[in-house]
Amino acid sequence: MVRSRGQAARAPDGRIRQWAMAIDLRYCDGCQSVGKPPQCTTACIEGHFAPEPMEWIQVFESELPGGGTQFIPTPCQQCQNPPCVNVCPVGATFSTPEGTVLIDQDRCIGCRICMAACPYDRRFFNWGTAPTPPETRWAHYSPEHQVPTKRGTVMKCDFCPDMIRSDTLPYCVQGCPNHAIYYGDLEEDIAGNGKQVVVLSRLLAENQAYRLKEDFGTKPRVYYIAGHGEAVGRDVFTGGRLPTEWPWVERVKGARTWKR
Repeated sequence: MVRSRGQAARAPDGRIRQWAMAIDLRYCDGCQSVGKPPQCTTACIEGHFAPEPMEWIQVFESELPGGGTQFIPTPCQQCQNPPCVNVCPVGATFSTPEGTVLIDQDRCIGCRICMAACPYDRRFFNWGTAPTPPETRWAHYSPEHQVPTKRGTVMKCDFCPDMIRSDTLPYCVQGCPNHAIYYGDLEEDIAGNGKQVVVLSRLLAENQAYRLKEDFGTKPRVYYIAGHGEAVGRDVFTGGRLPTEWPWVERVKGARTWKR
């Protein structure tokens, strides 16, 4: 079942692309080096008009076994065996031929069963009139770009299929100052981070990439290369990051902010 605006993207040989992401934690320092909140999160918020407090790609600070911390940017994991899709009673959340998991807010009934099923806590609920800029009310809604927001529905990272179909890298990839995030196609076996293009399978194999909670059998499409920002000079004992900010000066009438 596909309810997206465009046709599935295809590789030059005609095969349907299979989108994936690789995050090289050796280059992620939580944007400490630039003295800003995580810029992948900021770029995503600004590009998608994500309402506060939604962080579709959230940068967690996790303790390392030997002491110190690492930063882990965490978008929707785009599972190929997605618990959220399996439990949705109305088919509002669905997988596309490209492997992305989307939500159709026009069908969502706000039961939040999908949120309970997600082992990565990567879904967010609209509790009221979302705090977004007034101009978003005039946007043409699509499951691929969830604007305008709809009260009483679930939202999440959509993996930017509309952007990549037009040969534009996702907002988080563009926003990362250290080029730690790669986005690519498993079928054509390429990925780019805005600075270089790599053979995706080689990048993953040579660096022993892993996926979060692989033992759950969800088969995520987001891969990680172990690290703690050492490639950009980060000291693991320099903890903390600046809090995420939402830039909207003017908001839609009746908007309010809530806590997760």
